[in-house]
Amino acid sequence: MRKMSLDKCLPIPPPLPPSYHPNRSMASRSSIREDCCLSTADRLFDEAYGADVTINTSNGCVIYSHSSILGVASPVIKAMLSSKSTRCGSRRLAILIPGVPAEAVRVFIRYLYSSCYVESKMKEHALSLLVLSHSYMVPQLKRECEWVIEHGLINTENAMDIFQIALLCDAPRLSLITHRFIRKNLKPVCATEGWRAMKESHPALEKLVLESLTYDDIMEKERLRKMDERKTYMNLYEAMEALVHICKEGCRTIGPYDKALKADQEPCSYEACKGLEKLIRHFAGCKTRAPGGCLRCKRMWQIFELHSRLCADPDSCRVPLCKNFQLKRRQDKKDDITWRILVRKIVSSKSISGAPFFSLEST
Repeated sequence: MRKMSLDKCLPIPPPLPPSYHPNRSMASRSSIREDCCLSTADRLFDEAYGADVTINTSNGCVIYSHSSILGVASPVIKAMLSSKSTRCGSRRLAILIPGVPAEAVRVFIRYLYSSCYVESKMKEHALSLLVLSHSYMVPQLKRECEWVIEHGLINTENAMDIFQIALLCDAPRLSLITHRFIRKNLKPVCATEGWRAMKESHPALEKLVLESLTYDDIMEKERLRKMDERKTYMNLYEAMEALVHICKEGCRTIGPYDKALKADQEPCSYEACKGLEKLIRHFAGCKTRAPGGCLRCKRMWQIFELHSRLCADPDSCRVPLCKNFQLKRRQDKKDDITWRILVRKIVSSKSISGAPFFSLEST
């Protein structure tokens, strides 16, 4: 007897299924699913050859299926099929899937066969399929439903329904996106039938939604306040940098200590220089610049005080009164908590911006 080759005895491996990419474009996702709809699994579902399960829907429609395929695709259906109470007659098993349209059940069962669907059917029954995929533990279909709903199906009429279903189906991303949509379109959403139905059936949920929207508004205002506060601290830091720059190198009309200002000097890169120049020139010529007198001079005194608290080397610093302020503070043991908090916040704001803190020392 002729000896057969080992390679000829080995079975040919089946082709790999198409990989799932949640961020794939709608066009490519649709084309792949249309190609999948021509598979053998779809033919088996359409022809119901050897079906041993009947699936009954709310309106009396019957869908024939195969217990082996349903059990592998859904652990919940597998448990239902294992129960003796599902038997109908001597051989065939029966399952009831109520509460959703019969066409949605058909799309759902078809997906269990081939992991594919027709795009138009998915858009039409996305909410029902989301409920079915969550109830029967089909996570891949659940992700597909969430993706389709997020990208174009949310509007003012169905936003409340989607939000409630997302909460019931444990879809946090979808519930968050819908919640943001409701917040931006609160007035038209409150006028919809979905909101009125929710108000009648779940008044506690309405209260929670309104409270959460109020909380979000408060948090948004707090976020904007902190951004403005951080911007103020960054402006103060830049003003301190510009003050060192002016006193050390000279800028525009204010000359340096040890050299003449060049006529062709490049434009200053410090945005705060222009305002500080005017303030310094006023301070130099003001006759009532004592602390507590002129408002602009009072601001200049505060800038000198702030610089002295930020300066790391007062002995070599060229900013006027820097060393004097530090000596006076040590002699009087002055330790104002307000100044300490201000300095700490300025340093923190500069650190948050991503750049290392500049010590404001003259080198």
